Amino acid sequence: MKPPVPPPAIPSSPPVDPAQGAVGGQALATSGLAIPADAPMAPAVTATSWLVADLTSGEVLGGCGSHEHRTPASVQKLLLAAALMPRLDPAQVVEVTRADLHDLDPASSLMGVAEGGRYSIESLWLGLLLRSGNDAANVLARVGGGNAGRQGGVQAMNDEARRLRANQTHAATPSGLDGPGQYTSAYDLALIARATFAREDFRRYIATRVAQIPARPGTPGFEITHDNTLLGIYPGTLGGKTGFTDLARQTYVGVAERNGRRLAVTLLGAETAPLGSFGEAAALLNWGFALPPDASVGRLVAPEEKKYDRPVVPVKGEPHGRAEEPSSFSLPTGLGLGAALVLAVLILAAPWWRTGARRRARQR
Repeated sequence: MKPPVPPPAIPSSPPVDPAQGAVGGQALATSGLAIPADAPMAPAVTATSWLVADLTSGEVLGGCGSHEHRTPASVQKLLLAAALMPRLDPAQVVEVTRADLHDLDPASSLMGVAEGGRYSIESLWLGLLLRSGNDAANVLARVGGGNAGRQGGVQAMNDEARRLRANQTHAATPSGLDGPGQYTSAYDLALIARATFAREDFRRYIATRVAQIPARPGTPGFEITHDNTLLGIYPGTLGGKTGFTDLARQTYVGVAERNGRRLAVTLLGAETAPLGSFGEAAALLNWGFALPPDASVGRLVAPEEKKYDRPVVPVKGEPHGRAEEPSSFSLPTGLGLGAALVLAVLILAAPWWRTGARRRARQR
């Protein structure tokens, strides 16, 4: 569907590698429409690429330009959650630094954290997913990046994209704000959505409509509300994530469940009129739920095995909610015990050695 007002020119993206374009099925290797044979025509939308998939079975029900590179905007925050939610302790409390906030436009979407304020990781996840907080994204990436800081968090996002086999996704910023070489695809977003919605904690956060951020010494509390208007409006909605920049236009990832089927819709490059991303997502979900369960044009590929050297990333100087007690067995202690054991063996063996020596002397 052509938008009423022509959108700005889309920046050039990397060409689609033919091998990557066929990931999930040869029918998806097209910049055009891919729907099952004999299926009703998909609804007309302004999104330049979209995909509908069954998260339980992994079947792709249909899509348009599913593997085309597009600018993600804030739906990129789902990749941040996929990469760092398994590694960060939600009870850990961290302090916001000036560097976390210095490069953010005050007019952009923000959770509302303050420099020097102290917030739990769980509160930051809520601020990220409910308010699309770019400030929360920067803090989480910096904490999750360990010694490498924010850039380490971005690297973790790209590592997770490779693990999920979302090979057409590259993050340049943790928030999804436009950055050089940042892109994704509707297919990749479905892989990322499948990983995040498989987590109970993520589903709980994304379905929260109102959250209270508690006050701490020197840090006032406040309330945040969810900006995903499909919650409570579209039947069966489990949650969703919006995005918008001038380059990306409107983007959306949402999941709904009906009659035992859990469908995800991903769309990129949508316009605000006539339907907007919410209306287009609802229309595509309605189309997907109307298809028979065996309808398919491809599959979501399985991720590689998850491997972590350290499951939780601690922050130096910060209190940690589940810090382990230091081990009482250190290297010096171990060496001391070993020396004492050797000395004890020599003392016990001395009488035997002297007796044996006397016997050998008599035998000579």
